Amino acid sequence: MHADQLTISPRTVRALVDEQFPQWRSLPVTGIAAGGTVNAVFRIGDRLAARFPLQPGPADATRRWLEAEAAAAAELAGSTRFRTPEPVAIGEPGEGYPLPWSVQTWLPGTVASDEDPGESVAFAHDLARLITDLRGVPTRGRTFSGTGRGGDLRSHDAWMETCFERSEGLLDVPRLRRMWQDLRSLPREAADVMTHGDLIPGNVLVSAGRLAGILDVGGFGPADPALDLVSAWHLLEAGPREALRRDLECGDLEWERGKAWAFQQAMGLVWYYRETNPAMSRLGRRTLDRILADSGPD
Repeated sequence: MHADQLTISPRTVRALVDEQFPQWRSLPVTGIAAGGTVNAVFRIGDRLAARFPLQPGPADATRRWLEAEAAAAAELAGSTRFRTPEPVAIGEPGEGYPLPWSVQTWLPGTVASDEDPGESVAFAHDLARLITDLRGVPTRGRTFSGTGRGGDLRSHDAWMETCFERSEGLLDVPRLRRMWQDLRSLPREAADVMTHGDLIPGNVLVSAGRLAGILDVGGFGPADPALDLVSAWHLLEAGPREALRRDLECGDLEWERGKAWAFQQAMGLVWYYRETNPAMSRLGRRTLDRILADSGPD
């Protein structure tokens, strides 16, 4: 999926686990055929998951990133009525893999990209409860300090221009450009709250049509309250989407900013993963289709 992507085999994972965590030598190691773009994931027994970053970089920087993710996961644990992964350990580089890696608890359930909850009003109610729980965690005076989604929409203009250029022939770029011009100008009024930051189908677990848990919680932190509303377009069709909005009592500005963050994310998915991760590319297209339908005729 990335030009410089690392590869890691189950045999290498087995060796790293046996060397660094001998208490797990008796547990089977199983690769997971996931559509994630950041980590390769392997199960260790029934209760643990090992995550190996896919893109190379300095080992010390990767370790700081993994430590920050573990701290975020530990802070979130027990703060929502839905299950979240909890940090267990950080592994070291070894033969066959050059970076630190992490171990966390394994959660049961099916990712929403494999069991689509989009037509479920009950799932929409669950999603509203999740977002409410996330927002209820104290920020302790922290504010958004990153460069990704969650701050100023206009700071993404250069990236969006790249996306528009790369999407010629794939999407209705002139219409999407006009839409971004409106969305990017939406004012920011609400204070930061705690957010998951990436509520896409691959990070949401479903069981019997209900929300069972959330994955990839390392980005949990303060951001625009509208950021987690990306889930409205990534996960829900029109009827359940309205149920989510009613539950959260979203005003027009907050709702439109949530649409803007979903739009920004979806534009990058379509072209970037067109060949290397078609499922992610299709997710971007579906989200854009929902946004366009929700916005009415141009």
